[in-house]
Amino acid sequence: MSKLIRISEASKILELIDHKTNKPLNHVLRYWEKKFKEIKPKKINNRRYYTLDQIEIIKMIKFLLKNKGYTISGVKKLFNSRIYKLDDYNSDSLKADYYKYKLNRKSKILLSKIKKIKSYGKKDPS
Repeated sequence: MSKLIRISEASKILELIDHKTNKPLNHVLRYWEKKFKEIKPKKINNRRYYTLDQIEIIKMIKFLLKNKGYTISGVKKLFNSRIYKLDDYNSDSLKADYYKYKLNRKSKILLSKIKKIKSYGKKDPS
């Protein structure tokens, strides 16, 4: 059985957080759940739980909406046409753009961690 992630944890993973209050924006996930048939969380005791596969689908939806500027109906058309599944080997594809974006973000996180490690224990030159 795969790990189940609560809706609040999913919001944090997806960086759907109100920056003023630091609270997860769970309503965004519930809204997208109504709009996209691909998002089907498991409901246990009236609480939503997402699998890691579901989180990846939601990350792709978020990327297309927020980074590529697609509308909800545009993303639905893409998912319905299954074009995003066919373009794995096309370097100019949306899926390739998504993976480049994902790799770039992880690289920046790793570089910042490396900088922290390198500066750890060094004396301040001033």
